[in-house]
Amino acid sequence: MALHNKKDNRIRKTAFMGLFLALAMICSYIETLIPFSVGIPGIKLGLANIVVVLMLYSVGTKEALLVSLLRIVLVGILFGNAFSILYSLSGGILSLLVMFLMKKTDKFSCVSVSITGGISHNIGQIIVAAWIVNSYNVFFYVPVLLFAGLVTGLLIGVIAKEVIVRLKNITL
Repeated sequence: MALHNKKDNRIRKTAFMGLFLALAMICSYIETLIPFSVGIPGIKLGLANIVVVLMLYSVGTKEALLVSLLRIVLVGILFGNAFSILYSLSGGILSLLVMFLMKKTDKFSCVSVSITGGISHNIGQIIVAAWIVNSYNVFFYVPVLLFAGLVTGLLIGVIAKEVIVRLKNITL
């Protein structure tokens, strides 16, 4: 019976991972439909990060990383290009690393972790941009990106926190 339960748990976990990946991809697609433009290239809401933060708090870091990486590659192939994948990977990996480290301390709220994730995401992308264009001039853009990361991270964190509260009674 124990072997059967392990198999059931793996199947259940795989199903939830697929669900989270689908939700993250849907959020990414919805974001392309929202006429959100602040006149500054590269600034997005980052709606898929709601799923990443939710996963970080509900199922774990490894799972959040896997879904995040798969989403970045799949969305990049479907709706973007090689550069969008590269930028998203650099921002996504740095963001998740920083959020994991902050969450691990148990000293920061979900919203604080998300804000730092938004800021880290933009820092990761600006580092790659400097490398691609082979110029440090892109770093003049950092204050704008830090502010954008703060605002979008706050929005994502508040939404993720509310979803976590509402899903508390559901076993993932």
